[in-house]
Formats: sequence, structure tokens, C-alpha cells
Amino acid sequence: MSNHDSNISPISSKNLVDTAAANGSFHTLGKALEAAELTHVLSGSGPYTFFAPTDAAFDKLPKGMLENWLKPENKAELVSVLKYHLLPGRTTAMEVEKLTAPKMMQGQSATVKKEGDTLSIGGANITQRDIVSSNGVIHAIDTVIVPTKH
Repeated sequence: MSNHDSNISPISSKNLVDTAAANGSFHTLGKALEAAELTHVLSGSGPYTFFAPTDAAFDKLPKGMLENWLKPENKAELVSVLKYHLLPGRTTAMEVEKLTAPKMMQGQSATVKKEGDTLSIGGANITQRDIVSSNGVIHAIDTVIVPTKH
């Protein structure tokens, strides 16, 4: 199951947004980033570690949830959800394994677990590791992680 664990590619010239777009598995994420007006942040200097939900991850959300988040009046909630997938700094999968509950950019912590070869954050399994970009690194995840509401 570990398809990209050990090949860390050299730093890419593409930023996180362009790298995700080029990957082909993050079309829904791209729409969400645009709706949240976060593309400029993730195109900036960073560096960031982005636990990026794949299109399949967004498909697993309850019916209507994504559509609701994409409405302009729900932008703050969408921003909060997306920032819950971002960790300041460039953190490789090997470094993620050593974390227990990193504080995400959204402000809450997400629990990291390693069981066998499976690494997860916030209950989402990391399915593709260390997709390198010029301003950070992307780890693809199979579930959208939603912060708890206070």
C-alpha cells in the first residue's frame, strides 16, 4: 500500500495550488479553495503542509454539505474547514509520524496515528505522501477532516 513513501522528489517550481491542480485528484479542493479565497495564501511563500482531501474524500461528505460550504454566506465555515487541513511549515510524512496532535492553522489540533503502514490525521488516512511543491508539501487524504464546533 505504500506507493510513494520513500521517494521525496526535489523541490518543485509549482506552488501548492498549482501542484494540487496538476495532480488531477484535487478538482473539488480547487473549487473549495477558490470559494474560500485561499488560493492566494497557498500560492504565497509559506511553507505549508497541506493534508489535501482528494475528490473521493469530498464525495464521502454527507449529501449537500459541500454545496452548503460553497455558498458565499458560509465562507467563514469553509475557511475554517480548509485551514484545519493546513499545518504551518514543511513537514514530510516521516516527520508527521512523530507528531501526536499538531496545531493546525485553523487553531485546533488534529490527532496523528500510525497503525502499521497506515498514517492518519484527524481520522483521515494519508493515501499519497510527500507531493512536493515550491512552498510546501501535500499529503493526500481520503476523508475531509472537519473541526469540532465550539
